[in-house]
Amino acid sequence: MNNPKAHKTALHEKEGVNQPESISKSSIEHITNLRRKQPSAKELSDGILNGDKIALSRAITLIESTNPSHLEKANEVIATCLPHANKSVRIGITGVPGVGKSTFIEAFGKHLTSQGHKVAVLAVDPSSSLSHGSILGDKTRMEELVKDENAYIRPSASGDTLGGVARKTREAIILCEACGFDTIIIETVGVGQSETAVHSMVDFFLLLKIAGAGDELQGIKRGIMEMADLIVINKADGDNIKKAKLAKTEFNRALHLFPAKTSGWQPKVSTCSAVTHDGIDDVWQIMNEYFSLTKENSYFESRRSEQNSHWLTETINEQLKNRFYNRPDIAELLSQNKKAVQNNEMSPFAAAHILLEKYFGK
Repeated sequence: MNNPKAHKTALHEKEGVNQPESISKSSIEHITNLRRKQPSAKELSDGILNGDKIALSRAITLIESTNPSHLEKANEVIATCLPHANKSVRIGITGVPGVGKSTFIEAFGKHLTSQGHKVAVLAVDPSSSLSHGSILGDKTRMEELVKDENAYIRPSASGDTLGGVARKTREAIILCEACGFDTIIIETVGVGQSETAVHSMVDFFLLLKIAGAGDELQGIKRGIMEMADLIVINKADGDNIKKAKLAKTEFNRALHLFPAKTSGWQPKVSTCSAVTHDGIDDVWQIMNEYFSLTKENSYFESRRSEQNSHWLTETINEQLKNRFYNRPDIAELLSQNKKAVQNNEMSPFAAAHILLEKYFGK
């Protein structure tokens, strides 16, 4: 009974060797400290003005934050960067999903960087109305451009903002310009004819189309069509070349139905292939023609002034909305009134009137 061997069985297991820690505690502490340390507004501004893309990304994240405590710091960064902005051309690119916006922008962006330009792409992805999430996969789709030293790609979620742009796209443009990017490209959500907000923040509006998908009939419709300064028929390669040329003719005819633009510019139609890069240089040449014309007749500067005025009213609307919903007493009353409206005990109009009177202290 005293023999230890008598107690051993086939299931007996020897004591193993203790494994060392797989992650260094000092590394964890170092990373945690870095995350806790938030850069000051001056550090972010200095980084942006020195062309630091990391500082630029952190600053855009700051201005996109809905945390009220971040507002003052974000405004300080924008105020510092504003005198160094407005030295770029702003190009809005839109089109229905599947038209090849990301592929076109990559080819177009690579063409510009090869000529010595610095290109910033603000790509807006749609947010789900159910989960409120967004894929933000534009960097994956522009794998060549994202590796270019003279390019910067920033995906943002559209959130509940209508018009194909994100809530803070205007502010992001200012920061990118201050960081030294001379060409700002805004890739919009691509929701169709309601996508018009981008038109109020860019100098040039490009509408991408594809041939053979019924798009030729859209040429006679107003809305987003008459806002375009250039219509580009994409995917003009292989068997699509003939269809693209036919679509170009149809769109050219349709453009003559619209009234003349105040810029003095006659919108054009062009074809290109983002895959073979055919026609990409032609698109850039047309844009340069537009910029030369509008700068000569002073439309370029007057449009920028209008955009600043529009930015003011949009900012007021946004801040009023945020302050309204972030007030605890309003949030509590809103919850009560919602239940009353859902139970048909109060009309939506009466509920809204009560909430607004409460907010304005009447």
